[in-house]
Amino acid sequence: MEFKEFTAKNVDDAITEACESFLVTSDRLEYEVVSQGSSGFLGINAKPAIIKARVKEEKPEVVEEVKKPVESKPVKENKPAKEVKEVKENKPAPKAEEKKEEKAKASNVNGDELVARANAFLDEVFGAMKMEVKINAKYNENDRILDVDLSGDEMGVLIGKRGQTLDSLQYLISLVVNRDAADYIHVKVDTENYRERRKATLENLAKNISYKVRKSRQSVALEPMNPYERRIIHSALQNDRYVTTHSEGDEPFRRVVVTLKK
Repeated sequence: MEFKEFTAKNVDDAITEACESFLVTSDRLEYEVVSQGSSGFLGINAKPAIIKARVKEEKPEVVEEVKKPVESKPVKENKPAKEVKEVKENKPAPKAEEKKEEKAKASNVNGDELVARANAFLDEVFGAMKMEVKINAKYNENDRILDVDLSGDEMGVLIGKRGQTLDSLQYLISLVVNRDAADYIHVKVDTENYRERRKATLENLAKNISYKVRKSRQSVALEPMNPYERRIIHSALQNDRYVTTHSEGDEPFRRVVVTLKK
């Protein structure tokens, strides 16, 4: 399969776009970063990130699995039962080795340093904006996510229209903490539980649009949304018996279209 180009606000969203287009999970995606993009300042003069991606080719392992038991039969017959048992017991479990490697990788990430970077950057931004904001940043080592919760008197300014300013801050912090990082660290920025409230609003919108499409028997195109919000709409209606969803357009004007099932 040839590489296909995807653009989004950041590399992580571009990967999500590719997964959504190919209908595969990220572990089955092969991609290369063409451009990291740039954020400008709080979304002004921002340039999208660009990646080239395709679905990984599956290696034919069936032939090897068929051959192995045929070759090992005479060995098993010649060896005493006790000796075979001892060999099995001494072999390390593959899953255990994988878990050890994952823990070793996670341990290489200095959570305190990530939190310090995020706090220093936000202090500088809010100082320039002359805003008093309380920052609560925590690094989740198991999920490799940096959670940043903001609180203060002017949180509406930080949220912006449909969360665009909050998304811009999230993208900027992601650039800061992932600079010179060996493995990508996901960043989630929230304030006053906005993310959950927005999710509930979008799920309710999806149900209302589904009813409208069933009643009018005509497709409805929603307003442009970022990849995260489009996924919420798709998930809310994926089990709907009457309607189906798909995305149309290019970033940043890509939108979800709800249509009646044939």
